[in-house]
Order: sequence, then C-alpha cells, then structure tokens
Amino acid sequence: MKKMLILSLAAAVCLSSCSVPLNEIPSSSESSIQETTEESGNYSPINYIRQTGLWIPYMEFEELMYGRSEDDFRRLIRQRFSDALDKGVNTVYLHVHPNGDAYYESKLFPKGVFLDGSYDPLDIAIDEAHKLGISLHAWLNPLRLQTVQQMSALPDGYTTKQWADSPESGFVREVNGRYYLNPAYSEVSDFISAAAAEILDNYQVDGIHIDDYFYPTTDPDFDRDAFEASGASDLAQWRRDNVTRFVKQLYDTVKSRNNDLRFGISPQGNIDANYNTQYADVKLWSGTKGYADYIIPQIYYGFNNATLPFEPTLRQWEELVDNSGVSLVIGLAAYKQGKYDQWAGAVGENEWIDDPDVIQKQIELVKTSRADGYALYE
Repeated sequence: MKKMLILSLAAAVCLSSCSVPLNEIPSSSESSIQETTEESGNYSPINYIRQTGLWIPYMEFEELMYGRSEDDFRRLIRQRFSDALDKGVNTVYLHVHPNGDAYYESKLFPKGVFLDGSYDPLDIAIDEAHKLGISLHAWLNPLRLQTVQQMSALPDGYTTKQWADSPESGFVREVNGRYYLNPAYSEVSDFISAAAAEILDNYQVDGIHIDDYFYPTTDPDFDRDAFEASGASDLAQWRRDNVTRFVKQLYDTVKSRNNDLRFGISPQGNIDANYNTQYADVKLWSGTKGYADYIIPQIYYGFNNATLPFEPTLRQWEELVDNSGVSLVIGLAAYKQGKYDQWAGAVGENEWIDDPDVIQKQIELVKTSRADGYALYE
C-alpha cells in the first residue's frame, strides 16, 4: 500500500526493518505486512533467499490498464499474480518507469501511455501482490525517455522536457528518434536517484530493479563534449565509470530508506557485450558488495547456441559472483519456447522448436548450480 506519509525527495530518511528472508512461498496467512503509519513510517519488506522471479513488462499494460476501470485493473492484476504464484513465482518485477513516464503517482514524470484512468496501478499492484505473499520490485529504466514526438507534447514543467529542449546542456541526447538521459553528468545521476526515491518514499515496494538499458549507442558523438571536458583518455572505461556512478547511487538510495529493501540489476547475458556496447561493469557489480543485492543475467540462449551456449554462460556468471555475497538469479527466455532463434547459429536456430522442454531443462540445471534462483521473461 502507498505510504500515508509523503516524504521529501531531498530528505535522507533512513528506515529500519526486521524482515527475515524466507525460503518458501508463504500463503497469504503466513505473510506479515506491517502497515505504514504517519507515526512509524516504516514496514517490513517481503523478500526471499531463493527468488523465482517474473518480469511483467509495460507492454502488458495495454491489456491490463488501457480503457480499464480501477476494479478491472485490480481484478486483472490479481489474476496475473495468482497465475504466477501457481507457477511457483515469489518475486515480480513490475515495469513502472519504462520510458521517462510513471505508472504511479509522480511529480517527476508524466503518466504512462497505457494509464488512461485516475487510479494508481502501483498502489493496487503492491496490495494484491502482498496479499499473496509475493515480493514486488519496482522495475525502472533509468536512462530511456520518450520518443521525439512524445517529448514534444509534454508540458514544459517536466525536467526531462526542459533538458531535451536545451541540448547544449548535454543532459539529454536523442538516438534513433528517442531521447535518453546522458549518465556522464552528476546532475543526471542525482535525477535518477530522485526517481527511485519518489517511489521508495511513497510506496511499500520490496525493492528497486533495473534492466539492461544502459548506454544506447557506442557512437562517440553521444557524449563527446563531456568526455573531452573530463580529461579522461579511455572512452569505454569512462562510460563504464559513469554507469557505475548512478548504479552505486541507486543502491545507496535504496539502502538509505530501509536496509532490507533490495536493489537488483538484470544485465544482458553476454559479458563481453556488457562491457563493449553498453558499458556495464558487471564484473564489479557482481563481484563486489555495495552495488547490487542480486544480479539477473539474461541468459536467453539455448544449449546449442553457437556463440553463447547456456551452460558455459551460466558457469561464467557463477564465477563472477563467487564469494561476493551478491545473489545470482538466472534470467530465462520463456518467450522463446516453440520459436525460431535467428541468432543461435545453424545448430541452435531450431532448438526451441524441436525441444519443447528447453526451459524446464534450464530450470533443472539452475537448481543444481550455485545460483539462488531463476526469473522468467514470458
């Protein structure tokens, strides 16, 4: 439920909790949610030692929200969570900030395009998830904003609109018809943290989750001015440092509110591509405490993938988190089952069609690995 006390984004308020992570999915009667009040201002997050996760992306919101009443949305999201629970899911990553917008009450961002009602979907989703003992993590895309056309229609009061209208600042850049925040600047890192803080200070989410949308391009022109002004000589490392700065700031923002809240990152499964195309320092984040509580590499590859076969890739990620204290959860591509995989090479392109049990086999392998669970993208 939404907190009764609205806290200032600028306030550094630390909340405490006595939540103990659980090993099994509790029934609703076993789930204990402490109501937030104006007096206490805190609650006990629901989180699990072993995650069985599910991403619910904003593309599903067209069916769940658009043209729907508040009662319709509550009924539909309750059924979505109930179906997930039947599959053993105990943690949901709900896409509440996908494109510089908000599927919650926000002073920083406009409403998402699929939210045409006056109700608060995040408030309702948290309520329904917690009734089932499901942990709900607010899933954010920190850098991705609106398309050029969408941005032009926004009121001038939004910070991102002001930055987009002032390209000389460098804070917002356009790539292929869409705007992105530029992580080269501390002002942008502060704004990203404020976005997370707005959710943390107003909603009883159990964590904050970000995925693999980091740098949108390798083009040196994206942040040329900031790079030249920095005095750095290695563009790739400088960009990785920029991303790590806002990742660390997000982690610290989450922990400043409640140490039992979790912050998680879901990078792409290809370790080299993380470094060379998105400038994501996954070795640092996975191998060192203080950047993430859990990491979910998207190992969306079959066993016969020509470049990144599933099992060796899983072992590489196991090595990254070894003895780090960072929880490893394996992202699995349930959406690929039964489909042609054009990027898998000649040997693996029909694997998901020929073998109806790829996902189940991957789940069984994950259960015998050093990972602390798996998450499904359906």
